[in-house]
Amino acid sequence: MKFGHSLTTFTIAAGMLAAMVACDKKPTSTATSGIATVVCDASFENILSQEIDVFEYIYPNASIMPFYTDEHAAIDSLLDFKTKTIIVTRHLTQKEIDYFKSHKKTVRQSQIAVDALALIVNPENPVNVLSIKEIREILTGEVKEWNQVEPCKLGKIDVVFDHQGSSTVQYMRDSIMQGQPFADNVYAQNSPQGVFEAVAANKNAVGIIGVSWISSDLRTREMPREERAAAIERNDTTDITFDTKVKVLKVRGKDEVTAYKPYQYYIFDGSYPLFRQIYMITTAPGGSVAHGFYSFVTGFKGQKIIQMTGILPKTVTPRMVSVN
Repeated sequence: MKFGHSLTTFTIAAGMLAAMVACDKKPTSTATSGIATVVCDASFENILSQEIDVFEYIYPNASIMPFYTDEHAAIDSLLDFKTKTIIVTRHLTQKEIDYFKSHKKTVRQSQIAVDALALIVNPENPVNVLSIKEIREILTGEVKEWNQVEPCKLGKIDVVFDHQGSSTVQYMRDSIMQGQPFADNVYAQNSPQGVFEAVAANKNAVGIIGVSWISSDLRTREMPREERAAAIERNDTTDITFDTKVKVLKVRGKDEVTAYKPYQYYIFDGSYPLFRQIYMITTAPGGSVAHGFYSFVTGFKGQKIIQMTGILPKTVTPRMVSVN
């Protein structure tokens, strides 16, 4: 597996993290003011950045400092008391909870969303559907050419992940590959955005990426923060489509006839097979800005922001949307 350098600024920023955490202990810190850090799985940067943007707009005296890294480093930062809040794809084990209890720390953890992993290809790729079996065969190298999937003139398949230590890689290894190693045509870029760019430029590439990175959700990425803040107050829903610079493949589950794209409704009802949970975990005390941000993300407003990014929030039910 030809992985390049993984995207992580956490080691470089360790000193900054400690300083920011120290700032969060100031007496002036409240649930809506002060400074706090969040260490987040880099796969969810697009989600967290929008949460922070709206939270800081509503509470201008609050400052949330995000650091994006791989899941293992995020959990280690919590266990090492370098941050009080993380966002990852698993909850803490009982052993980890007991560790915090032994240090007189109260842990709060909540599932905040269900994320889908999208398979994206270049628009010139004629393939529209992959089954779970075909995905496994591509990742292990049993299938190496696109014409083994569907008759076409494309050549060798290049598989692109975000980075080596990402939770996306871990998901595919654990859930799809059944313990087999990755083939030598599997690569890693420096970021989720790098996956998107590689697929847009390479007709033979297939990228595996969190769905929030390729959703086109009524301009929420470019939407001014005041407009985004107003949108979460409205009791409406958002029609999610996908970026046209890439093609999103349908995925067929094991022993299934129908294939589905990762729209929110198909994630919700279990039809789309590539999904995982997202958890927010904090050891921040009540009344601190870190706890205030945790309450915001797990509450209605934070959940509505998640819905607008294209993934499935934990507490907001999606509607079915007809897509032509």
